[in-house]
Order: sequence, then structure tokens, then C-alpha cells
Amino acid sequence: MLGILLMVFSIAMLPPMLVSFIYLDSGFDSFLYAFAIILIAGISIWLPVKNARRELRLRDGFILVVAFWLILGLAGATPFFISPKLDMSFTDAVFESISGLTTTGATVISGLDQLPQSILYYRQQLQWLGGLGIIVIAVAIMPMLGIGGMQLYRAGTPGPMKDSKLTPRITETARALWYIYLSLTIGCALAYWAAGMSLFDAIGHSFSTVSIGGFSTHDASMGFFNHMPMVQIVAIIFMLLSGINFSLHFLAWRSRSVLHYLRDSEFKTYIMILVVVSTISSAYLYYTDRFLNIGNAILSGVFQTVSIGTTSGFTTYEYYNWPGFLPVLLLFTSFIGACVGSTGGGLKVMRFNLLLKQGMREIRRLIHPNAILSIKVGGKPLSDRVINAVWGFFAAYIAVFAIIMLILMMTGLDQISAFSATTATINNLGPGLYAVANSYEGLENVAKWVLCFSMIIGRLEIFTLLVLFTPRFWRR
Repeated sequence: MLGILLMVFSIAMLPPMLVSFIYLDSGFDSFLYAFAIILIAGISIWLPVKNARRELRLRDGFILVVAFWLILGLAGATPFFISPKLDMSFTDAVFESISGLTTTGATVISGLDQLPQSILYYRQQLQWLGGLGIIVIAVAIMPMLGIGGMQLYRAGTPGPMKDSKLTPRITETARALWYIYLSLTIGCALAYWAAGMSLFDAIGHSFSTVSIGGFSTHDASMGFFNHMPMVQIVAIIFMLLSGINFSLHFLAWRSRSVLHYLRDSEFKTYIMILVVVSTISSAYLYYTDRFLNIGNAILSGVFQTVSIGTTSGFTTYEYYNWPGFLPVLLLFTSFIGACVGSTGGGLKVMRFNLLLKQGMREIRRLIHPNAILSIKVGGKPLSDRVINAVWGFFAAYIAVFAIIMLILMMTGLDQISAFSATTATINNLGPGLYAVANSYEGLENVAKWVLCFSMIIGRLEIFTLLVLFTPRFWRR
């Protein structure tokens, strides 16, 4: 399986080679060598066992899901590492690759505007491929393993979606999700192009917008297009769409109706959170005279709220220098993140919703100790097993977060930088505060490897990776 995965992934080196050929830049050889190295590695792993056939077990599923990012993270680093234009260390190359594939958007590269177009394109493509992988794994594969946010979604979904796949077969499910993902990408690229971006920038930013990745082809990120307000509006729309559960997109498309969105409690909470935080941000920016024009204040407040809240990580202005509590408020919004089954990160809105409902139930129990109280989602009561799973996830999340943050502080990082770096990577957000506001380039190598772990464990929703560290998992 891993050999086939690498052979297929080697094809990802061909589009950057074509871009290099079109723009006549210096990246062609790097991608050609990377293509050969990854293809040969895949063949070498696959060839000795190509005739082996057996059913995949549950344990194999966990290993494959984790290996998806570990192996591709290393393979994806190949063109970064061998490119003479970048002159990157192995650590930096792996960090950039894993950041792209996990759609985190944290970068160790500066001077993007001077890089060859093929490398810029490749960074965007990494996020797009990672976003597609997230959707397929989260919606089609993780439910088979009994883990992941989709379990929560199904537990609270009435009708035929409960305990069933979107379509009868996983391959059909993956194909349906691929069509939706591709359609959003094409629509986003065309909208960016119509809004004033160059075709190259439009395609590249559509990749990182729909994947909720946050990589840009410019050092200023979306701030490069501040003179084009329509670009920000297009970004807001497609970040919002990509942060919604792709199962809802599928059901809405299949039934040709938007009622599935309006009936979904997670979607309503998702929109409500972003509306409330956008209102607070816009009002505070205007009344603190950060923006003298109320229209600019609203656009900037909404854009940055949606970008950070969905864990996209695009920036139009240096939000980390905004006045008062706003930078921290936006970071806290990223903890909630996007919906389950989307390309976004964070705890996920469904879990946040259930944690709130559980808290309110405990308060009511104090008032009415003998009352039988149930938690409902979509009008259906949830089992205590689902609620316990949410609390278990939250406890593991906090524990892992604390450990990663303490290790970063041990490497010499200050408290705010360590906190924001952990937040930005475990939530797959990207930009942090202070030392990691613009780039992670200045961190120690140990810190970068720790943050690579943080990006992967955040993308795999904690338990998928933690289960591999338990002795019981490896017992026969």
C-alpha cells in the first residue's frame, strides 16, 4: 500500500515541471530528480510484495492513516531539500512539506515573491492534495475505524445518513467528495481570476483556500491584494464553504436543496460563532481608529475572523499587531475551528457544541438532581458513549497541547510564542504571535520537529496517532 502510495504521489511532481517549463524558471531539474527518487522508492517497496494479498485489519487501517502523512510528508520534502534555489536543511524541508500536506500553512520560507513559479505552485498543490486526503479519510475511512469527527456527525444526524456511508461503497463516496472538492476549487479559481488576480495566483490561491491551508504565493499573503476588495470577498465565501461538512455539500447537491444546511445544528453554530466574532472584531477595529473607514473595518474584521476561525490562516494585515484583545480572541476562535468532515482544523464545531450542551446539562442537574436529562443534536438524543468520547478527546487535546507547549519553552521560546505556535500547529492554523507571527524559520530544529508532530497529531484528531503509542495496540 505504501509503495503504491509513493508511486502515485510521484505524479505530483509533473505539474510543477510543466509550470517550470512554461515560465522557464530554474525549478525543473529539482522536480525531475524528485519524481525519479520518489518513483524508485515506491517501486522498491512495492515490487518485493506485489503478489501479497490479505484483508486489511482494523490495526492496519490506523497504521495506514498515520503513514499517509508521515510517508508523504517525507516524500513531499524532496524537491524542497534538493532545490539549489531554496538551499533548505532537511528539517526545514520536512517542516514545509508537512505544513503543506496537513494544510497548516506555517512556513519557514521567506522571500516568496522572488522564488521560481514552479516552487510556488508546488507549495499550493501540496495543500490541495492534503485537503483532498483529509476529506476522503475523514468521511470515508475514519468511520470504518470507529474514530474521528464523522462519528459525532452521524450520531446526531437523522434519517438515512445515520450509521451509513454517503454512498454504498467507499470508492463511490471518495469519488463524490472528489467531484465536490474539484468543483469548489474550479469555482474559486475562476472567481479569484474575475476579481483581478493573475491566472497563476488565482489557481494557487484556490488550492490553498478550498483546502483551508493558507499558503500564498506572496510574502504579504492576501495583503498583496488589499487594493482588490473583491478578492477578499471571494476568499471569505470559499473559506466559509470549505469549512462546512462536505457531507452536507453532498446531500445538498444530491437533493438540490439548501434545507440540509438550515437543519444542521453544527452548521448553525458554525455560522453563529463567525458572525459574533466578526461583529466584535469589526466594531473594535473601527472604534479604536485602526480603520477610519467603516467599510474597511468590516471587511478586515470579517476576513480575518473567517480566516482564523476556519483555520485557513490567510492574513490581509498584521492581525497580531491589532489593538487590545483581538489577536487572542481570533486565536481562541481557531480552537473551535471548522465543522467535522471539512478541510478545517481545530476541535471542530460539533465537539464544541456538545461540550457546551454537556456543561449546561451538569448545571441543570445541580438544580434538579433527580431529573433525567439527555443531550440532543438535530432533535435526536445522543448516547453517553458519544459524550464520553468528546470529553476524552478534549482531555487528550489539552494534555498534548500542554506537553508540546512546555517542550517549546524548553527550547528557549517565550511563553506567548510557544502558546501561539502550539495553537497554530495543533489547530492547523499557521500564523502565530511574536516569534512565529510571520515565519517559523528562526526556531530551533528541535522545536520544528516538535511542531511537525503537533501538525500531524492535530490533523489526525489526536487519538489516531496516540493509539500507536499504546502497548496494547501492538499485542497480537
